[in-house]
Amino acid sequence: MFKKSILQILSLVFIISLSACGGGNTGETGGRLKVLATTSIVADVVSQVGGEYVDITTLMPVGADPHEYSPRPQDVVALSDAGIIFASGAGLEGFLQPLLESAGAVDKLVEVSIGVELLSLAGEEGSDPHTWMDPNNVILWMETIAAALSAADPGHAADYQANAAAYASSLMELDAWILSEVAAVSVENRLLVSDHAVLGYFAVRYGFDQVGSITGSFSTEAAPSAQELAALENEIRSLGVRAIFVTEPSNQSIADQIAQDTGIPAVWLYHASLTDSSGPAASYLEFMRYNVSAIVEALK
Repeated sequence: MFKKSILQILSLVFIISLSACGGGNTGETGGRLKVLATTSIVADVVSQVGGEYVDITTLMPVGADPHEYSPRPQDVVALSDAGIIFASGAGLEGFLQPLLESAGAVDKLVEVSIGVELLSLAGEEGSDPHTWMDPNNVILWMETIAAALSAADPGHAADYQANAAAYASSLMELDAWILSEVAAVSVENRLLVSDHAVLGYFAVRYGFDQVGSITGSFSTEAAPSAQELAALENEIRSLGVRAIFVTEPSNQSIADQIAQDTGIPAVWLYHASLTDSSGPAASYLEFMRYNVSAIVEALK
């Protein structure tokens, strides 16, 4: 499932090499690569690979929803200043392409999900962009990140590869921990309903079934009709779904109403952003541990 073509890697390295030859944007960062990541999750993974050799800026603030993000004037400046721009990709950052064009930064873009086999959803155009919901996909992210950083900064290529290998071990430990945790949920209870279709990769990897969502879409922006919500409530009742998972405040009131109508709890999960350093999901590893614990506790 997790295969990356040689052509994709060579193309990536070629593009980043051109960007690096254009300057690298390291002058004001003590020789470190000046890197921009679109989301806090991407930024955290890039920092694990780049370590002390990169200077990272995050485009979207903590808590921002990429599906609904409205770019700010300073975002164009941030894109222009970066030497490499790492995006989650797979259609997540729909706002990004016009910004890149305005900043003259199209050739700086690296989409970290390039090596992931993307999932689809019946009736939905496009693919599921929430690739980080399976840590095995994040291992593929790291291969792309390490290749890009190594091409732009060959002098530290061995460091990037070593950092990636060390973090891959942490991700494999996380995967093993998740498998152990979800074993507490019986097969008949492994039914996932959420505000939008965010749990597909998690479901495939860990033996769950993503049976429905409020928006019926990969996006949080879709507006369900009263008939669609009634159909979802009927499905929740007929299948015996034990919880509805909410990932964005904008959908909280609808989820609360569904929970009240069906007699199940509405349970908060983190979606496309980490928390700040004082919160329970300040790193990707903590993000996944929080979400898995919440899912298991709600469904077991």
